[in-house]
Amino acid sequence: MKNKPPPVTILTIREQKMVLDSDLAAVYGVTTKRLNEQFRRNRKRFPADFAFQLTADEFESLRLQIATLDEGTPGRETKRSQIATSSKSAGYAELANWSQIATSSGKHRGKAYRPWAFTEHGALQAANILRTDRAIAMSVYVIRAFIEQREKLAANAAILKRLAEIDKTLLEHDTALREIYQKLVPLLSPPPEPPRRQIGFQAAS
Repeated sequence: MKNKPPPVTILTIREQKMVLDSDLAAVYGVTTKRLNEQFRRNRKRFPADFAFQLTADEFESLRLQIATLDEGTPGRETKRSQIATSSKSAGYAELANWSQIATSSGKHRGKAYRPWAFTEHGALQAANILRTDRAIAMSVYVIRAFIEQREKLAANAAILKRLAEIDKTLLEHDTALREIYQKLVPLLSPPPEPPRRQIGFQAAS
């Protein structure tokens, strides 16, 4: 493929990694309408762990988060790009990438529109039902995007675990050092001077 494929925007929805129908359609080179038509015709091929439709509240929540990011921010398109390429934490980059999808969906489909979200297996199944050369070829691209994100999350988890271990070790060392210090303080302090013997005649009491 000569043209560079669009980025695969993977969102965390219901504690799962998902790709929305709009984004998946763009990657596969079809319209969202076409993707959803084929999806409905082959609905039995998509169990609940392959795809689900966002609730109105879920979709509105994502839209509001995008609006919050954009509100009063000059040059926000540039900032979105920087966020998307440099930040991978807390879903911030994902929301930045997804901004265009959310806003365009609201314009053209109305408030009643609720997108479908596809898991990794659902995205692969979607390529199978579309039956186009591009969809089949790009399905590998999509799967690799899911794998890459899993690897990054695993790496982040490993780093956080290591930091927790270091913090625990430092705390243990701090406690041990405090105990040693408390034992050394009396040894380092000068001993009290013995009482001086008085010289000269002392009257008997």
